[in-house]
Amino acid sequence: MRRTAIKVLGEKQFEAEHPVCGDFKEKIFASALKRGLLVTQRNELYFQSGGKTEMEKYRAIPEGYMTVGEAAKRMGVTVRTLQHYDREGLLSPSALSEGGRRLYTDKDIVKLHQILSLKNLGFSLDDIKNRLISLDTPAEVADALEDQASAVRNKIEELSESLRELEALREEVLQMQSVDFKKYADIIVNLRMKNEFYWLIKHFDDQMLDHIRGRFDKDSGQAFMDRFIKLQDRALQLRNAGSPADSEEGQKFAKDYWDMITEFTGGDMSMLSKLVEFGQTVNTNPKWKEKQEAANGYIEQVLDVYFSGLGTDPFGEEAP
Repeated sequence: MRRTAIKVLGEKQFEAEHPVCGDFKEKIFASALKRGLLVTQRNELYFQSGGKTEMEKYRAIPEGYMTVGEAAKRMGVTVRTLQHYDREGLLSPSALSEGGRRLYTDKDIVKLHQILSLKNLGFSLDDIKNRLISLDTPAEVADALEDQASAVRNKIEELSESLRELEALREEVLQMQSVDFKKYADIIVNLRMKNEFYWLIKHFDDQMLDHIRGRFDKDSGQAFMDRFIKLQDRALQLRNAGSPADSEEGQKFAKDYWDMITEFTGGDMSMLSKLVEFGQTVNTNPKWKEKQEAANGYIEQVLDVYFSGLGTDPFGEEAP
Protein backbone atom coordinates (compact mmCIF):
# COMPACT_ATOMS: atom_id res chain seq x y z
CA MET A 1 0.00 0.00 0.00
CA ARG A 2 1.34 3.38 -0.98
CA ARG A 3 1.61 5.91 1.82
CA THR A 4 1.91 9.62 1.17
CA ALA A 5 2.99 11.46 4.31
CA ILE A 6 1.64 14.98 4.65
CA LYS A 7 3.02 15.77 8.07
CA VAL A 8 5.64 14.34 10.36
CA LEU A 9 5.54 15.02 14.11
CA GLY A 10 8.20 13.97 16.56
CA GLU A 11 6.86 12.92 19.96
CA LYS A 12 7.85 16.17 21.67
CA GLN A 13 6.42 18.28 18.85
CA PHE A 14 3.23 16.21 18.92
CA GLU A 15 2.80 16.87 22.66
CA ALA A 16 3.50 20.58 22.21
CA GLU A 17 1.02 21.06 19.39
CA HIS A 18 -1.65 18.73 20.81
CA PRO A 19 -1.60 19.02 24.63
CA VAL A 20 -3.86 16.07 25.48
CA CYS A 21 -3.57 13.79 28.49
CA GLY A 22 -1.26 10.80 28.40
CA ASP A 23 -4.03 8.22 28.04
CA PHE A 24 -5.48 9.89 24.95
CA LYS A 25 -2.05 10.37 23.43
CA GLU A 26 -1.33 6.67 23.76
CA LYS A 27 -4.69 5.83 22.22
CA ILE A 28 -4.01 8.12 19.27
CA PHE A 29 -0.59 6.55 18.58
CA ALA A 30 -2.03 3.04 18.93
CA SER A 31 -4.97 3.87 16.67
CA ALA A 32 -2.64 5.40 14.11
CA LEU A 33 -0.58 2.25 13.97
CA LYS A 34 -3.64 0.01 13.56
CA ARG A 35 -5.11 2.17 10.78
CA GLY A 36 -1.99 1.99 8.64
CA LEU A 37 -0.34 5.20 9.69
CA LEU A 38 3.42 4.92 10.00
CA VAL A 39 5.11 5.20 13.37
CA THR A 40 8.91 4.98 13.06
CA GLN A 41 11.29 3.65 15.67
CA ARG A 42 11.98 7.27 16.62
CA ASN A 43 8.31 7.69 17.62
CA GLU A 44 7.63 9.97 14.66
CA LEU A 45 3.99 9.92 13.57
CA TYR A 46 3.23 10.15 9.84
CA PHE A 47 -0.35 11.16 8.96
CA GLN A 48 -1.62 9.76 5.67
CA SER A 49 -3.01 12.08 3.09
CA GLY A 50 -6.70 11.72 2.34
CA GLY A 51 -9.50 11.47 4.93
CA LYS A 52 -9.41 12.86 8.47
CA THR A 53 -6.28 12.68 10.58
CA GLU A 54 -6.51 11.04 13.98
CA MET A 55 -6.32 14.42 15.72
CA GLU A 56 -9.10 15.77 13.50
CA LYS A 57 -11.26 12.81 14.47
CA TYR A 58 -10.33 13.34 18.11
CA ARG A 59 -11.29 16.98 17.99
CA ALA A 60 -14.53 16.64 15.99
CA ILE A 61 -17.57 17.21 18.26
CA PRO A 62 -21.04 16.70 16.74
CA GLU A 63 -23.53 19.53 17.09
CA GLY A 64 -25.62 19.31 20.27
CA TYR A 65 -22.90 17.53 22.25
CA MET A 66 -20.24 18.72 24.66
CA THR A 67 -17.05 17.17 25.89
CA VAL A 68 -16.61 15.83 29.41
CA GLY A 69 -14.54 18.90 30.22
CA GLU A 70 -17.21 21.27 28.96
CA ALA A 71 -19.94 19.42 30.89
CA ALA A 72 -17.86 19.43 34.05
CA LYS A 73 -17.12 23.15 33.76
CA ARG A 74 -20.77 23.94 33.09
CA MET A 75 -21.91 22.25 36.32
CA GLY A 76 -18.92 23.17 38.48
CA VAL A 77 -17.59 19.64 38.98
CA THR A 78 -14.38 17.92 37.98
CA VAL A 79 -13.83 15.64 35.01
CA ARG A 80 -12.85 12.94 37.49
CA THR A 81 -16.30 13.26 39.14
CA LEU A 82 -18.06 12.62 35.82
CA GLN A 83 -15.78 9.69 35.11
CA HIS A 84 -16.61 8.28 38.55
CA TYR A 85 -20.36 8.67 37.95
CA ASP A 86 -19.90 6.84 34.66
CA ARG A 87 -18.13 3.93 36.36
CA GLU A 88 -20.84 3.79 39.04
CA GLY A 89 -23.60 3.64 36.42
CA LEU A 90 -25.12 6.95 37.50
CA LEU A 91 -24.42 9.06 34.46
CA SER A 92 -22.91 7.60 31.31
CA PRO A 93 -22.08 9.83 28.33
CA SER A 94 -24.75 9.92 25.65
CA ALA A 95 -22.18 9.21 22.93
CA LEU A 96 -18.52 8.73 22.13
CA SER A 97 -16.76 10.72 19.43
CA GLU A 98 -15.03 8.97 16.56
CA GLY A 99 -11.84 9.53 18.50
CA GLY A 100 -13.26 7.95 21.66
CA ARG A 101 -14.08 11.08 23.66
CA ARG A 102 -17.03 11.09 26.11
CA LEU A 103 -19.83 13.31 24.83
CA TYR A 104 -22.68 14.76 26.89
CA THR A 105 -25.96 16.49 26.05
CA ASP A 106 -28.22 19.04 27.74
CA LYS A 107 -30.36 16.14 28.96
CA ASP A 108 -27.29 14.74 30.70
CA ILE A 109 -26.83 18.13 32.37
CA VAL A 110 -30.35 17.95 33.80
CA LYS A 111 -29.67 14.41 35.06
CA LEU A 112 -26.37 15.57 36.55
CA HIS A 113 -28.26 18.32 38.37
CA GLN A 114 -30.51 15.62 39.86
CA ILE A 115 -27.50 13.66 41.05
CA LEU A 116 -25.70 16.66 42.55
CA SER A 117 -28.84 17.90 44.31
CA LEU A 118 -29.50 14.51 45.91
CA LYS A 119 -25.82 14.13 46.83
CA ASN A 120 -25.86 17.53 48.55
CA LEU A 121 -28.88 16.34 50.55
CA GLY A 122 -26.80 13.48 51.95
CA PHE A 123 -27.98 10.58 49.79
CA SER A 124 -25.45 7.88 48.98
CA LEU A 125 -24.66 7.07 45.34
CA ASP A 126 -26.60 3.81 45.65
CA ASP A 127 -29.64 5.70 47.00
CA ILE A 128 -29.35 8.23 44.18
CA LYS A 129 -29.19 5.46 41.59
CA ASN A 130 -32.48 4.06 42.90
CA ARG A 131 -34.16 7.46 42.91
CA LEU A 132 -33.27 8.49 39.37
CA ILE A 133 -36.10 8.22 36.85
CA SER A 134 -36.22 8.60 33.09
CA LEU A 135 -36.57 12.09 31.63
CA ASP A 136 -38.26 11.35 28.33
CA THR A 137 -41.54 13.27 28.78
CA PRO A 138 -42.52 16.59 30.41
CA ALA A 139 -44.42 14.63 33.08
CA GLU A 140 -41.34 12.58 33.93
CA VAL A 141 -39.17 15.70 34.16
CA ALA A 142 -41.80 17.36 36.39
CA ASP A 143 -41.95 14.25 38.61
CA ALA A 144 -38.17 14.27 38.95
CA LEU A 145 -38.18 17.94 39.92
CA GLU A 146 -40.99 17.39 42.44
CA ASP A 147 -39.03 14.50 43.96
CA GLN A 148 -36.02 16.81 44.31
CA ALA A 149 -38.18 19.57 45.78
CA SER A 150 -39.68 17.18 48.31
CA ALA A 151 -36.22 16.00 49.36
CA VAL A 152 -35.09 19.64 49.71
CA ARG A 153 -38.13 20.49 51.87
CA ASN A 154 -37.40 17.53 54.14
CA LYS A 155 -33.77 18.59 54.41
CA ILE A 156 -34.83 22.16 55.25
CA GLU A 157 -36.98 20.80 58.08
CA GLU A 158 -34.09 18.72 59.38
CA LEU A 159 -31.69 21.65 59.18
CA SER A 160 -34.20 23.97 60.84
CA GLU A 161 -34.54 21.48 63.70
CA SER A 162 -30.75 21.20 63.96
CA LEU A 163 -30.50 25.00 64.06
CA ARG A 164 -33.11 25.16 66.82
CA GLU A 165 -31.17 22.57 68.83
CA LEU A 166 -27.89 24.43 68.37
CA GLU A 167 -29.41 27.73 69.45
CA ALA A 168 -31.07 26.11 72.46
CA LEU A 169 -27.83 24.37 73.48
CA ARG A 170 -25.94 27.65 73.12
CA GLU A 171 -28.38 29.36 75.50
CA GLU A 172 -27.99 26.53 78.03
CA VAL A 173 -24.19 26.66 77.79
CA LEU A 174 -24.18 30.40 78.46
CA GLN A 175 -26.40 29.99 81.53
CA MET A 176 -24.22 27.28 83.07
CA GLN A 177 -21.39 28.36 85.35
CA SER A 178 -18.79 25.93 84.04
CA VAL A 179 -18.00 23.65 81.11
CA ASP A 180 -19.76 20.32 81.64
CA PHE A 181 -19.79 18.03 78.62
CA LYS A 182 -21.86 15.37 80.38
CA LYS A 183 -24.66 17.89 80.85
CA TYR A 184 -24.19 19.13 77.29
CA ALA A 185 -24.64 15.57 76.05
CA ASP A 186 -27.76 15.07 78.19
CA ILE A 187 -29.22 18.32 76.88
CA ILE A 188 -28.54 17.28 73.28
CA VAL A 189 -30.22 13.89 73.81
CA ASN A 190 -33.28 15.53 75.34
CA LEU A 191 -33.44 18.12 72.57
CA ARG A 192 -33.48 15.33 70.00
CA MET A 193 -36.21 13.60 72.02
CA LYS A 194 -38.12 16.89 71.78
CA ASN A 195 -38.38 16.94 75.56
CA GLU A 196 -39.50 20.49 76.32
CA PHE A 197 -37.95 20.24 79.79
CA TYR A 198 -34.38 19.86 78.52
CA TRP A 199 -33.52 23.16 80.22
CA LEU A 200 -34.00 21.62 83.68
CA ILE A 201 -30.85 19.51 83.20
CA LYS A 202 -28.52 22.42 83.92
CA HIS A 203 -30.06 22.72 87.41
CA PHE A 204 -29.40 19.07 88.40
CA ASP A 205 -26.25 18.25 90.33
CA ASP A 206 -23.99 15.33 89.36
CA GLN A 207 -25.60 12.93 91.87
CA MET A 208 -29.08 13.60 90.50
CA LEU A 209 -27.94 13.24 86.89
CA ASP A 210 -26.11 9.98 87.63
CA HIS A 211 -29.25 8.68 89.30
CA ILE A 212 -31.40 9.64 86.28
CA ARG A 213 -28.95 8.06 83.83
CA GLY A 214 -28.93 4.85 85.87
CA ARG A 215 -32.72 4.69 86.23
CA PHE A 216 -33.91 5.64 82.77
CA ASP A 217 -33.02 5.06 79.16
CA LYS A 218 -34.35 7.11 76.26
CA ASP A 219 -37.74 5.37 76.05
CA SER A 220 -38.42 5.01 79.77
CA GLY A 221 -37.23 8.57 80.37
CA GLN A 222 -39.65 9.91 77.78
CA ALA A 223 -42.46 7.78 79.24
CA PHE A 224 -41.73 9.14 82.72
CA MET A 225 -41.81 12.75 81.50
CA ASP A 226 -45.12 12.13 79.73
CA ARG A 227 -46.52 10.67 82.94
CA PHE A 228 -45.24 13.63 84.98
CA ILE A 229 -46.83 16.16 82.61
CA LYS A 230 -50.18 14.37 82.67
CA LEU A 231 -50.21 14.28 86.48
CA GLN A 232 -49.31 17.97 86.67
CA ASP A 233 -52.18 18.82 84.34
CA ARG A 234 -54.50 16.55 86.32
CA ALA A 235 -53.56 18.35 89.55
CA LEU A 236 -54.51 21.67 87.99
CA GLN A 237 -57.81 20.25 86.73
CA LEU A 238 -58.73 18.92 90.20
CA ARG A 239 -57.70 22.19 91.83
CA ASN A 240 -59.72 24.27 89.39
CA ALA A 241 -62.71 21.95 89.83
CA GLY A 242 -62.55 22.48 93.60
CA SER A 243 -62.02 18.80 94.36
CA PRO A 244 -61.27 18.45 98.14
CA ALA A 245 -57.91 16.98 99.14
CA ASP A 246 -59.63 14.23 101.15
CA SER A 247 -62.07 13.30 98.37
CA GLU A 248 -61.87 9.90 96.72
CA GLU A 249 -60.69 11.51 93.50
CA GLY A 250 -58.11 13.62 95.33
CA GLN A 251 -56.70 10.62 97.19
CA LYS A 252 -56.56 8.49 94.07
CA PHE A 253 -54.52 11.26 92.48
CA ALA A 254 -52.26 11.39 95.57
CA LYS A 255 -51.52 7.66 95.26
CA ASP A 256 -50.75 7.95 91.54
CA TYR A 257 -48.47 10.91 92.14
CA TRP A 258 -46.61 9.22 94.99
CA ASP A 259 -46.19 6.07 92.89
CA MET A 260 -44.53 8.22 90.25
CA ILE A 261 -42.17 9.76 92.82
CA THR A 262 -41.31 6.30 94.16
CA GLU A 263 -40.56 5.10 90.65
CA PHE A 264 -38.20 8.04 90.17
CA THR A 265 -36.32 7.60 93.45
CA GLY A 266 -36.20 3.81 93.24
CA GLY A 267 -36.33 3.69 97.03
CA ASP A 268 -33.36 6.05 97.42
CA MET A 269 -34.75 8.55 99.93
CA SER A 270 -31.77 10.87 99.41
CA MET A 271 -33.23 11.55 95.97
CA LEU A 272 -36.49 12.61 97.60
CA SER A 273 -34.80 15.36 99.58
CA LYS A 274 -32.95 16.46 96.45
CA LEU A 275 -36.24 16.67 94.56
CA VAL A 276 -37.65 18.91 97.27
CA GLU A 277 -34.52 21.05 97.26
CA PHE A 278 -34.55 21.20 93.49
CA GLY A 279 -38.17 22.35 93.42
CA GLN A 280 -37.41 25.16 95.87
CA THR A 281 -34.24 26.52 94.29
CA VAL A 282 -34.61 26.07 90.54
CA ASN A 283 -34.82 29.39 88.70
CA THR A 284 -37.42 28.84 85.97
CA ASN A 285 -39.30 31.01 83.54
CA PRO A 286 -42.36 32.85 84.97
CA LYS A 287 -44.95 30.85 83.04
CA TRP A 288 -43.53 27.51 84.18
CA LYS A 289 -43.11 28.76 87.75
CA GLU A 290 -46.72 29.95 87.95
CA LYS A 291 -48.03 26.62 86.69
CA GLN A 292 -45.81 24.65 89.06
CA GLU A 293 -46.81 26.69 92.09
CA ALA A 294 -50.51 26.19 91.32
CA ALA A 295 -50.11 22.44 90.81
CA ASN A 296 -47.79 21.95 93.78
CA GLY A 297 -50.19 23.73 96.12
CA TYR A 298 -52.86 21.12 95.44
CA ILE A 299 -50.37 18.23 95.37
CA GLU A 300 -49.07 19.12 98.84
CA GLN A 301 -52.63 19.12 100.25
CA VAL A 302 -53.60 15.72 98.86
CA LEU A 303 -50.27 14.16 99.88
CA ASP A 304 -50.63 15.43 103.46
CA VAL A 305 -53.98 13.65 103.71
CA TYR A 306 -52.60 10.57 101.97
CA PHE A 307 -49.59 10.21 104.31
CA SER A 308 -51.75 10.92 107.36
CA GLY A 309 -53.95 7.99 106.38
CA LEU A 310 -50.88 5.78 106.01
CA GLY A 311 -49.46 6.96 109.31
CA THR A 312 -46.11 7.88 107.76
CA ASP A 313 -44.21 10.97 106.83
CA PRO A 314 -41.57 10.25 104.17
CA PHE A 315 -40.24 13.79 104.60
CA GLY A 316 -39.69 13.50 108.37
CA GLU A 317 -40.31 11.31 111.34
CA GLU A 318 -42.91 8.54 111.41
CA ALA A 319 -46.30 9.85 112.58
CA PRO A 320 -47.39 8.81 116.15
